[in-house]
Formats: sequence, structure tokens, C-alpha cells
Amino acid sequence: MKNRKKVLITGITGFVGSHLAEYIVGLKQGYEVYGLCRWRSPRDNLSNVYDRVHMMEADLTDLSSLVRSLEAVRPDYIFHLAAQSYVLTSFNSPIHTLWTNVIGTTNLLEAVRITKVDPLIHICSSSEVYGQVTERDLPIKETCPLRPASPYAVSKVGEDMVALQYWLSYKIKTLRTRMFTHTGPKRGDVFAMSFFAKQVAAGELGLGPATVRVGNLKSVRTFSDVRDAVRAYWILLNKCRPGEVYNIGGDRTMTIGEALDMLLNFSKTKFEIVVDQKLIRPSDVTLQVPCVDKFKAETGWRPEIPFERTLEDMLVFWRDELKRNPWKALTIIK
Repeated sequence: MKNRKKVLITGITGFVGSHLAEYIVGLKQGYEVYGLCRWRSPRDNLSNVYDRVHMMEADLTDLSSLVRSLEAVRPDYIFHLAAQSYVLTSFNSPIHTLWTNVIGTTNLLEAVRITKVDPLIHICSSSEVYGQVTERDLPIKETCPLRPASPYAVSKVGEDMVALQYWLSYKIKTLRTRMFTHTGPKRGDVFAMSFFAKQVAAGELGLGPATVRVGNLKSVRTFSDVRDAVRAYWILLNKCRPGEVYNIGGDRTMTIGEALDMLLNFSKTKFEIVVDQKLIRPSDVTLQVPCVDKFKAETGWRPEIPFERTLEDMLVFWRDELKRNPWKALTIIK
């Protein structure tokens, strides 16, 4: 069918990428969904839609693989979600983080320029680019100064600015988002709320102790559900303007500790909270409250999924996952 529009998702096997693939397939509007991933990337997250997406092997650090993929697909939309996205790991692997996120994004945009395809391109930056703000900065607008406090945040500043530069220099149609904290089922266990949910599920099933190891519980976050996030990303490429940057985030603001208390309310098991110094970042961002007025004004988007449902769905996910694969509990009791 020649008129079917083609959607290309980098990082399709990841947390957000797999949810986005499910959302687009669920639209039932005839889009062809293609995914770029490395050969060794697990496909588990795509189990619900694997037979309805086209998988292609490529690597962000290999320009030639990206050129070949774009020539083959010639997409109408690109969602660039692939990244080294774990803040704590970026302190241990800063060069890899910068190389993947900055050079990888540059390679993707170079491949677009070389192949002369003309897609709308979503570049996924991060709220981490704002760094540690003060109460005077709240709520954080897109015009807030960038003060990156981790190698990951620095890499996202670079990715963000490269996307802007390719719009200014070549009119390659990039749209940037700075997504604030989002979570949900399938979130990796290196991220706080998912790590907590996994520990709770393991404790309930007798696969680990009745303890929850934590880092800094005083950090303030505004939470949203990943399923609201991918809906926002789809609306972005259908309603917003190339060259612009948009904050996206939820409407539930609380400390990490308060969010953990909400999660524990879904369990009948009593847990002890233990602060683990290994989970404390060398420098932290403790205050993230977004202003999303710009995005809402242009799209009409609003978050729809209550945070309670997000937490419950995430806990159910980990209960099911550990029942099927109890060995995965070993990673939380080191």
C-alpha cells in the first residue's frame, strides 16, 4: 500500500520505544512501524506487537548502518528514543554516554541529510538538562537556564542543541522534548520507582528480603505515566512546529519518599526502608516541577492516567515478571 505512512523508532525495544510502538499499532490507521535496534537488544518488551513491526539492525555509532536503514525505509516520522539513559551509570561511563547520545544523534541527523529524506523528527531530550534549580525557577519553563549536573544531562544538552542546529542549518525538521519524570510497566529496574516496585514484588514472593533499598527520598518530582508520554509524543509530530522545544510532564508533584509510600499501600507485606549509599548520586537534581503550558496550548494534550494506576500497574508487572523469571530477583539482593 503506497499511501501508508512509515514511522521509524530508534530504541524501539526499550521502555518508551516499546510503549510507543504499541500505541501507534493500536491506532489502526495503517501506519507501518519500523524499529532500529542493535542485534543484541532483548525483544521482550515488544511481545505484544512484535509480529506487527518491522525490525532493522543498526547502531547509532555506525553512520553507515543508519544511512542504509533510512534509504530502505524512507520514513515520514522518526522518533529518536535510543540513548544511554541512566544517570548513575553516566558517572561511571561518561565517554560512552556522550558518544551514544551526542555522536549517535548527530549520526542519525547526518544520515537524514545524506539520504535527503524529509521526515518529522522527534528528538527526546530530558528535564535533566535544567539541572538543580531554585524555587524561583518553578515551574520550570523552556527558557530556564541549562545547568546539567551529570554526564547524562550534559549529553542531553548536546543532543538537544545538535537537533536545533540541524534545523537552523539544514531545515531538517526536528522537534525537541524535555520530558519530566515518567514511569510505568516495563520500566528498567535501574530507575527509582521501578526498582522499588521490583523489590516489593520480590519480597511478597519470598524471592528477597522484606526491605526496600533506596537513595535520596527527599527529591521532588512531577510524575507522569509512560502511556501518557507516548501519546504526547505522537501528538507532538502531528501538531507542533519544527525547530521548537517543549516541556512535557505530568501533574502529580511529590517527593520520591511520598511516591514510595503510595506504592507500599498496594502491598499487604510490611517492608523496612534502607538507605543504600551506592544509590546516592555524586551530584543530584532534587527539584523538578515543569511548566507545560506551551505544549498544552499548541496540542490540547493533558495527562489522563492517575499516578495510583501507574504504580499499581508497575507493581503488577513486576509480580508477573518475577513469577515467570524468579532469577531476576537476584539483581536486587547484591
